[in-house]
Amino acid sequence: MRNKLLDYHALAEKIKQWGRELGFQQVGITDLDLSEHEATLQKWLDNHYHGDMHFMERHGMLRARPAELQPGSVRAICVRMDYLPKGAKFAQVLRQPQLGYVSRYALGRDYHKMMRKRLKALGDRIREEVSTADFRPFVDSAPLLEKPLAVKAGLGWTGKHSLVLDSQDGSWFFLGELLINLPLPVDQPQPEQCGSCTACMTICPTQAIVEPYVIDARRCISYLTIEHAGEIPLEFRQAMGNRIYGCDDCQLICPWNRYATPTPEADFLPRHELHEPDLLYLWSWSEDEFLRLTEGSPIRRIGYEKWQRNLAVAMGNAPASTELISALAQQRPNTTPLVQVHIDWALDQLEQRLAATETSAKPARLTQRLIRVIEKGLPRDA
Repeated sequence: MRNKLLDYHALAEKIKQWGRELGFQQVGITDLDLSEHEATLQKWLDNHYHGDMHFMERHGMLRARPAELQPGSVRAICVRMDYLPKGAKFAQVLRQPQLGYVSRYALGRDYHKMMRKRLKALGDRIREEVSTADFRPFVDSAPLLEKPLAVKAGLGWTGKHSLVLDSQDGSWFFLGELLINLPLPVDQPQPEQCGSCTACMTICPTQAIVEPYVIDARRCISYLTIEHAGEIPLEFRQAMGNRIYGCDDCQLICPWNRYATPTPEADFLPRHELHEPDLLYLWSWSEDEFLRLTEGSPIRRIGYEKWQRNLAVAMGNAPASTELISALAQQRPNTTPLVQVHIDWALDQLEQRLAATETSAKPARLTQRLIRVIEKGLPRDA
């Protein structure tokens, strides 16, 4: 059948149904005009809010021009997949500083490949219906302003924390897109419903939301623990608390997330090692153990060095104990200079707190002796 004879409205409804059958909680359709976002994107880049994510600068305005990513495309089929795990235990972990907090999206399997595979399956199903359909799936895999596309497609509105919010399910979901060459009818955006609420801006531990809808990534704990490759600035280390991979505070405080529905996806359920992990246990992992225990997890992508860097900061913020001091001191000679900087900071924090509680300089002397003994390879009782 020739495309001009197609009932695109009926096809759009079929596409949404096929998407739900593939496990997407919501499917919306929009055109590709994001020109209104170009000035905002350029200002964000000019302010260097992207930090050392240089790929943001390299691709420039391409992010706001989806048609250039897939020539011939005229629509984006935007999908949402919920990831909030049952029994997420947010507060319990954050209130126990001897545990490591992992952002809830990273507790299970990495979503990128799974969602992309399902988006491709959706595209293939469309092509079965319309042989001339040409498409390309995206899941955080190309320079694309996916959140503005999702908003145009009716999946939600932009919250002041810059995440997409839905009135029924909050913000605990992943986004994906299928750029396609079919002139499907478009959906209408949801009305903005944040009102005067600024809870996300107030709660941010590092005040990274510098104004409504604008994030300075250089201050964001998610950026610092995942994207940032160098030393974590001193001014943010205490604010990180026990957050070792990402941060959920702006979502946790959001009133709309009271309505979030736990995900039905088994792949997003928490791994035992990461759900309520003890910092000393995570610190004991060798690089081989890190690679094995994070296989299939988004955490694996940051690498062992950044993992240890993040853990060292969290341990420096934990209740002071000789066990923590000993573990950090023992590992110090076997790590990289980057990790050693953060170990030294953590040891200093722990020493100060122990000294304050015991009113004695003994903990500091003990730490220095441990480091000297370990670096010389002498027996512990030497």
